[in-house]
Amino acid sequence: MTRVDTEVPAVGAGPVGLLPAAEPRAGGARTISGPDTPAPPAPTAPPAPGAPAAPRPYPTPQPGRSTVDRLTDKTALVTGSSRGIGRATAIRLAREGALVAVHWTADRQAAEDTVALIEKEGGRAFAVRAELGVPGDVHTLFLGLERGLEERTGEARLNILVNNAAVTPTGSAPEDLTPEEFDRYFAVNAKAPYFLTQRAAALMPDGGRIVNVSSAVTRTAAPDQLAYAMTKGAIEQLTLHLALILAPRGITVNSVAPGITDNGGAIFANPDAVAAMSQLSAFKRVGGAGDVADVITFLTTDEARWITGAFIDATGGTLLT
Repeated sequence: MTRVDTEVPAVGAGPVGLLPAAEPRAGGARTISGPDTPAPPAPTAPPAPGAPAAPRPYPTPQPGRSTVDRLTDKTALVTGSSRGIGRATAIRLAREGALVAVHWTADRQAAEDTVALIEKEGGRAFAVRAELGVPGDVHTLFLGLERGLEERTGEARLNILVNNAAVTPTGSAPEDLTPEEFDRYFAVNAKAPYFLTQRAAALMPDGGRIVNVSSAVTRTAAPDQLAYAMTKGAIEQLTLHLALILAPRGITVNSVAPGITDNGGAIFANPDAVAAMSQLSAFKRVGGAGDVADVITFLTTDEARWITGAFIDATGGTLLT
């Protein structure tokens, strides 16, 4: 059986999962954006006379709203953003100043919680529901999206699209997969992003950003995730071709591939399981949703304007071995 989820699967034999909380766990070192709460600087001795001054450290982001606001006056849609990487991405985009549409399918409360977390930090967001992979899915989603944007900004303009929602694998052997399950994988994971992007491009001004969430399973063999990996391969092709098609408008299109990512599920409370999963990363830890969300958020900013058609490995070095 398959299930519709808003997450990206684990690599290989590890469990599927992404951190649903708004913040990464305080106990884990963050390798992409640093810890949310910086440690106080250690005292340093004054330099010797004539010695060159020590380089100034880069500032560590504080929790809460960004002081940069790189996405002020931008609007964003993040599919599958009621939890996991989608939720973490929605929160980070809002911190940068974007008005975020939080898409959900089955869990209204989780979507409302995401919106509440954003608003608590002073950001702006609204929830929009649509089941993906069914007839009329894109039309339903964009009716709610355009209504929400017009109510809040006076126009139906979309600057950023993050295709994150997906049906995730449940470990079925390839010989046990049914045609109905196969069709479901492709309807949600490949067909929906294609037509969501097609519709979004009509609302997107020049200089927009599209980020497609792929998976590390497109770069390794995981037989129990075969159909899922095929859909993510399709997503990467969507990225590659649309990057060229939309480049004349200054719109960038990129793929981000997570690996094993903690979603707060029961398996991540098992120290032995976490220790085993951690060995797959070059950093010897399990990733958090914030690790991936920070990469996605960067790709939506002006600083990433010269990156398009790229496959970004956000696995914590899982693919190095």
